Amino acid sequence: QVQLVESGGGLVQPGGSLRLSCAASGSIFRIIGMGWYRQVPGQVRELVATIIEGGGTKYGDSVKGRFTISRGDAKDTVYLQMNSLEPEDTAVYYCNLWGYSDVTTHREYWGQGTQVTVSS
Repeated sequence: QVQLVESGGGLVQPGGSLRLSCAASGSIFRIIGMGWYRQVPGQVRELVATIIEGGGTKYGDSVKGRFTISRGDAKDTVYLQMNSLEPEDTAVYYCNLWGYSDVTTHREYWGQGTQVTVSS
């Protein structure tokens, strides 16, 4: 079983920055990718950014040019640097990991979420 522990959320003024971190612990055979999604109450969860084992990244249209995803050297930690934050970025941000628990079994895991509030 894999646990994802998120940190770094909080309250920030418009135009400010925050850095989210997500660390994976537990046993997993192979991590294919990690990423961040966000959700506002009453709305669907949407992609923020992902990074795959080869280093390729993908961003949601609304955060391109403002957010940057990266990972630690051990590749079991992922970061989200958020700049030029806007009130529309207010949401609960969830860390996501997908990979294999053994040679053939695909698994996906979610963190518990961290609140990001952008307000003056």
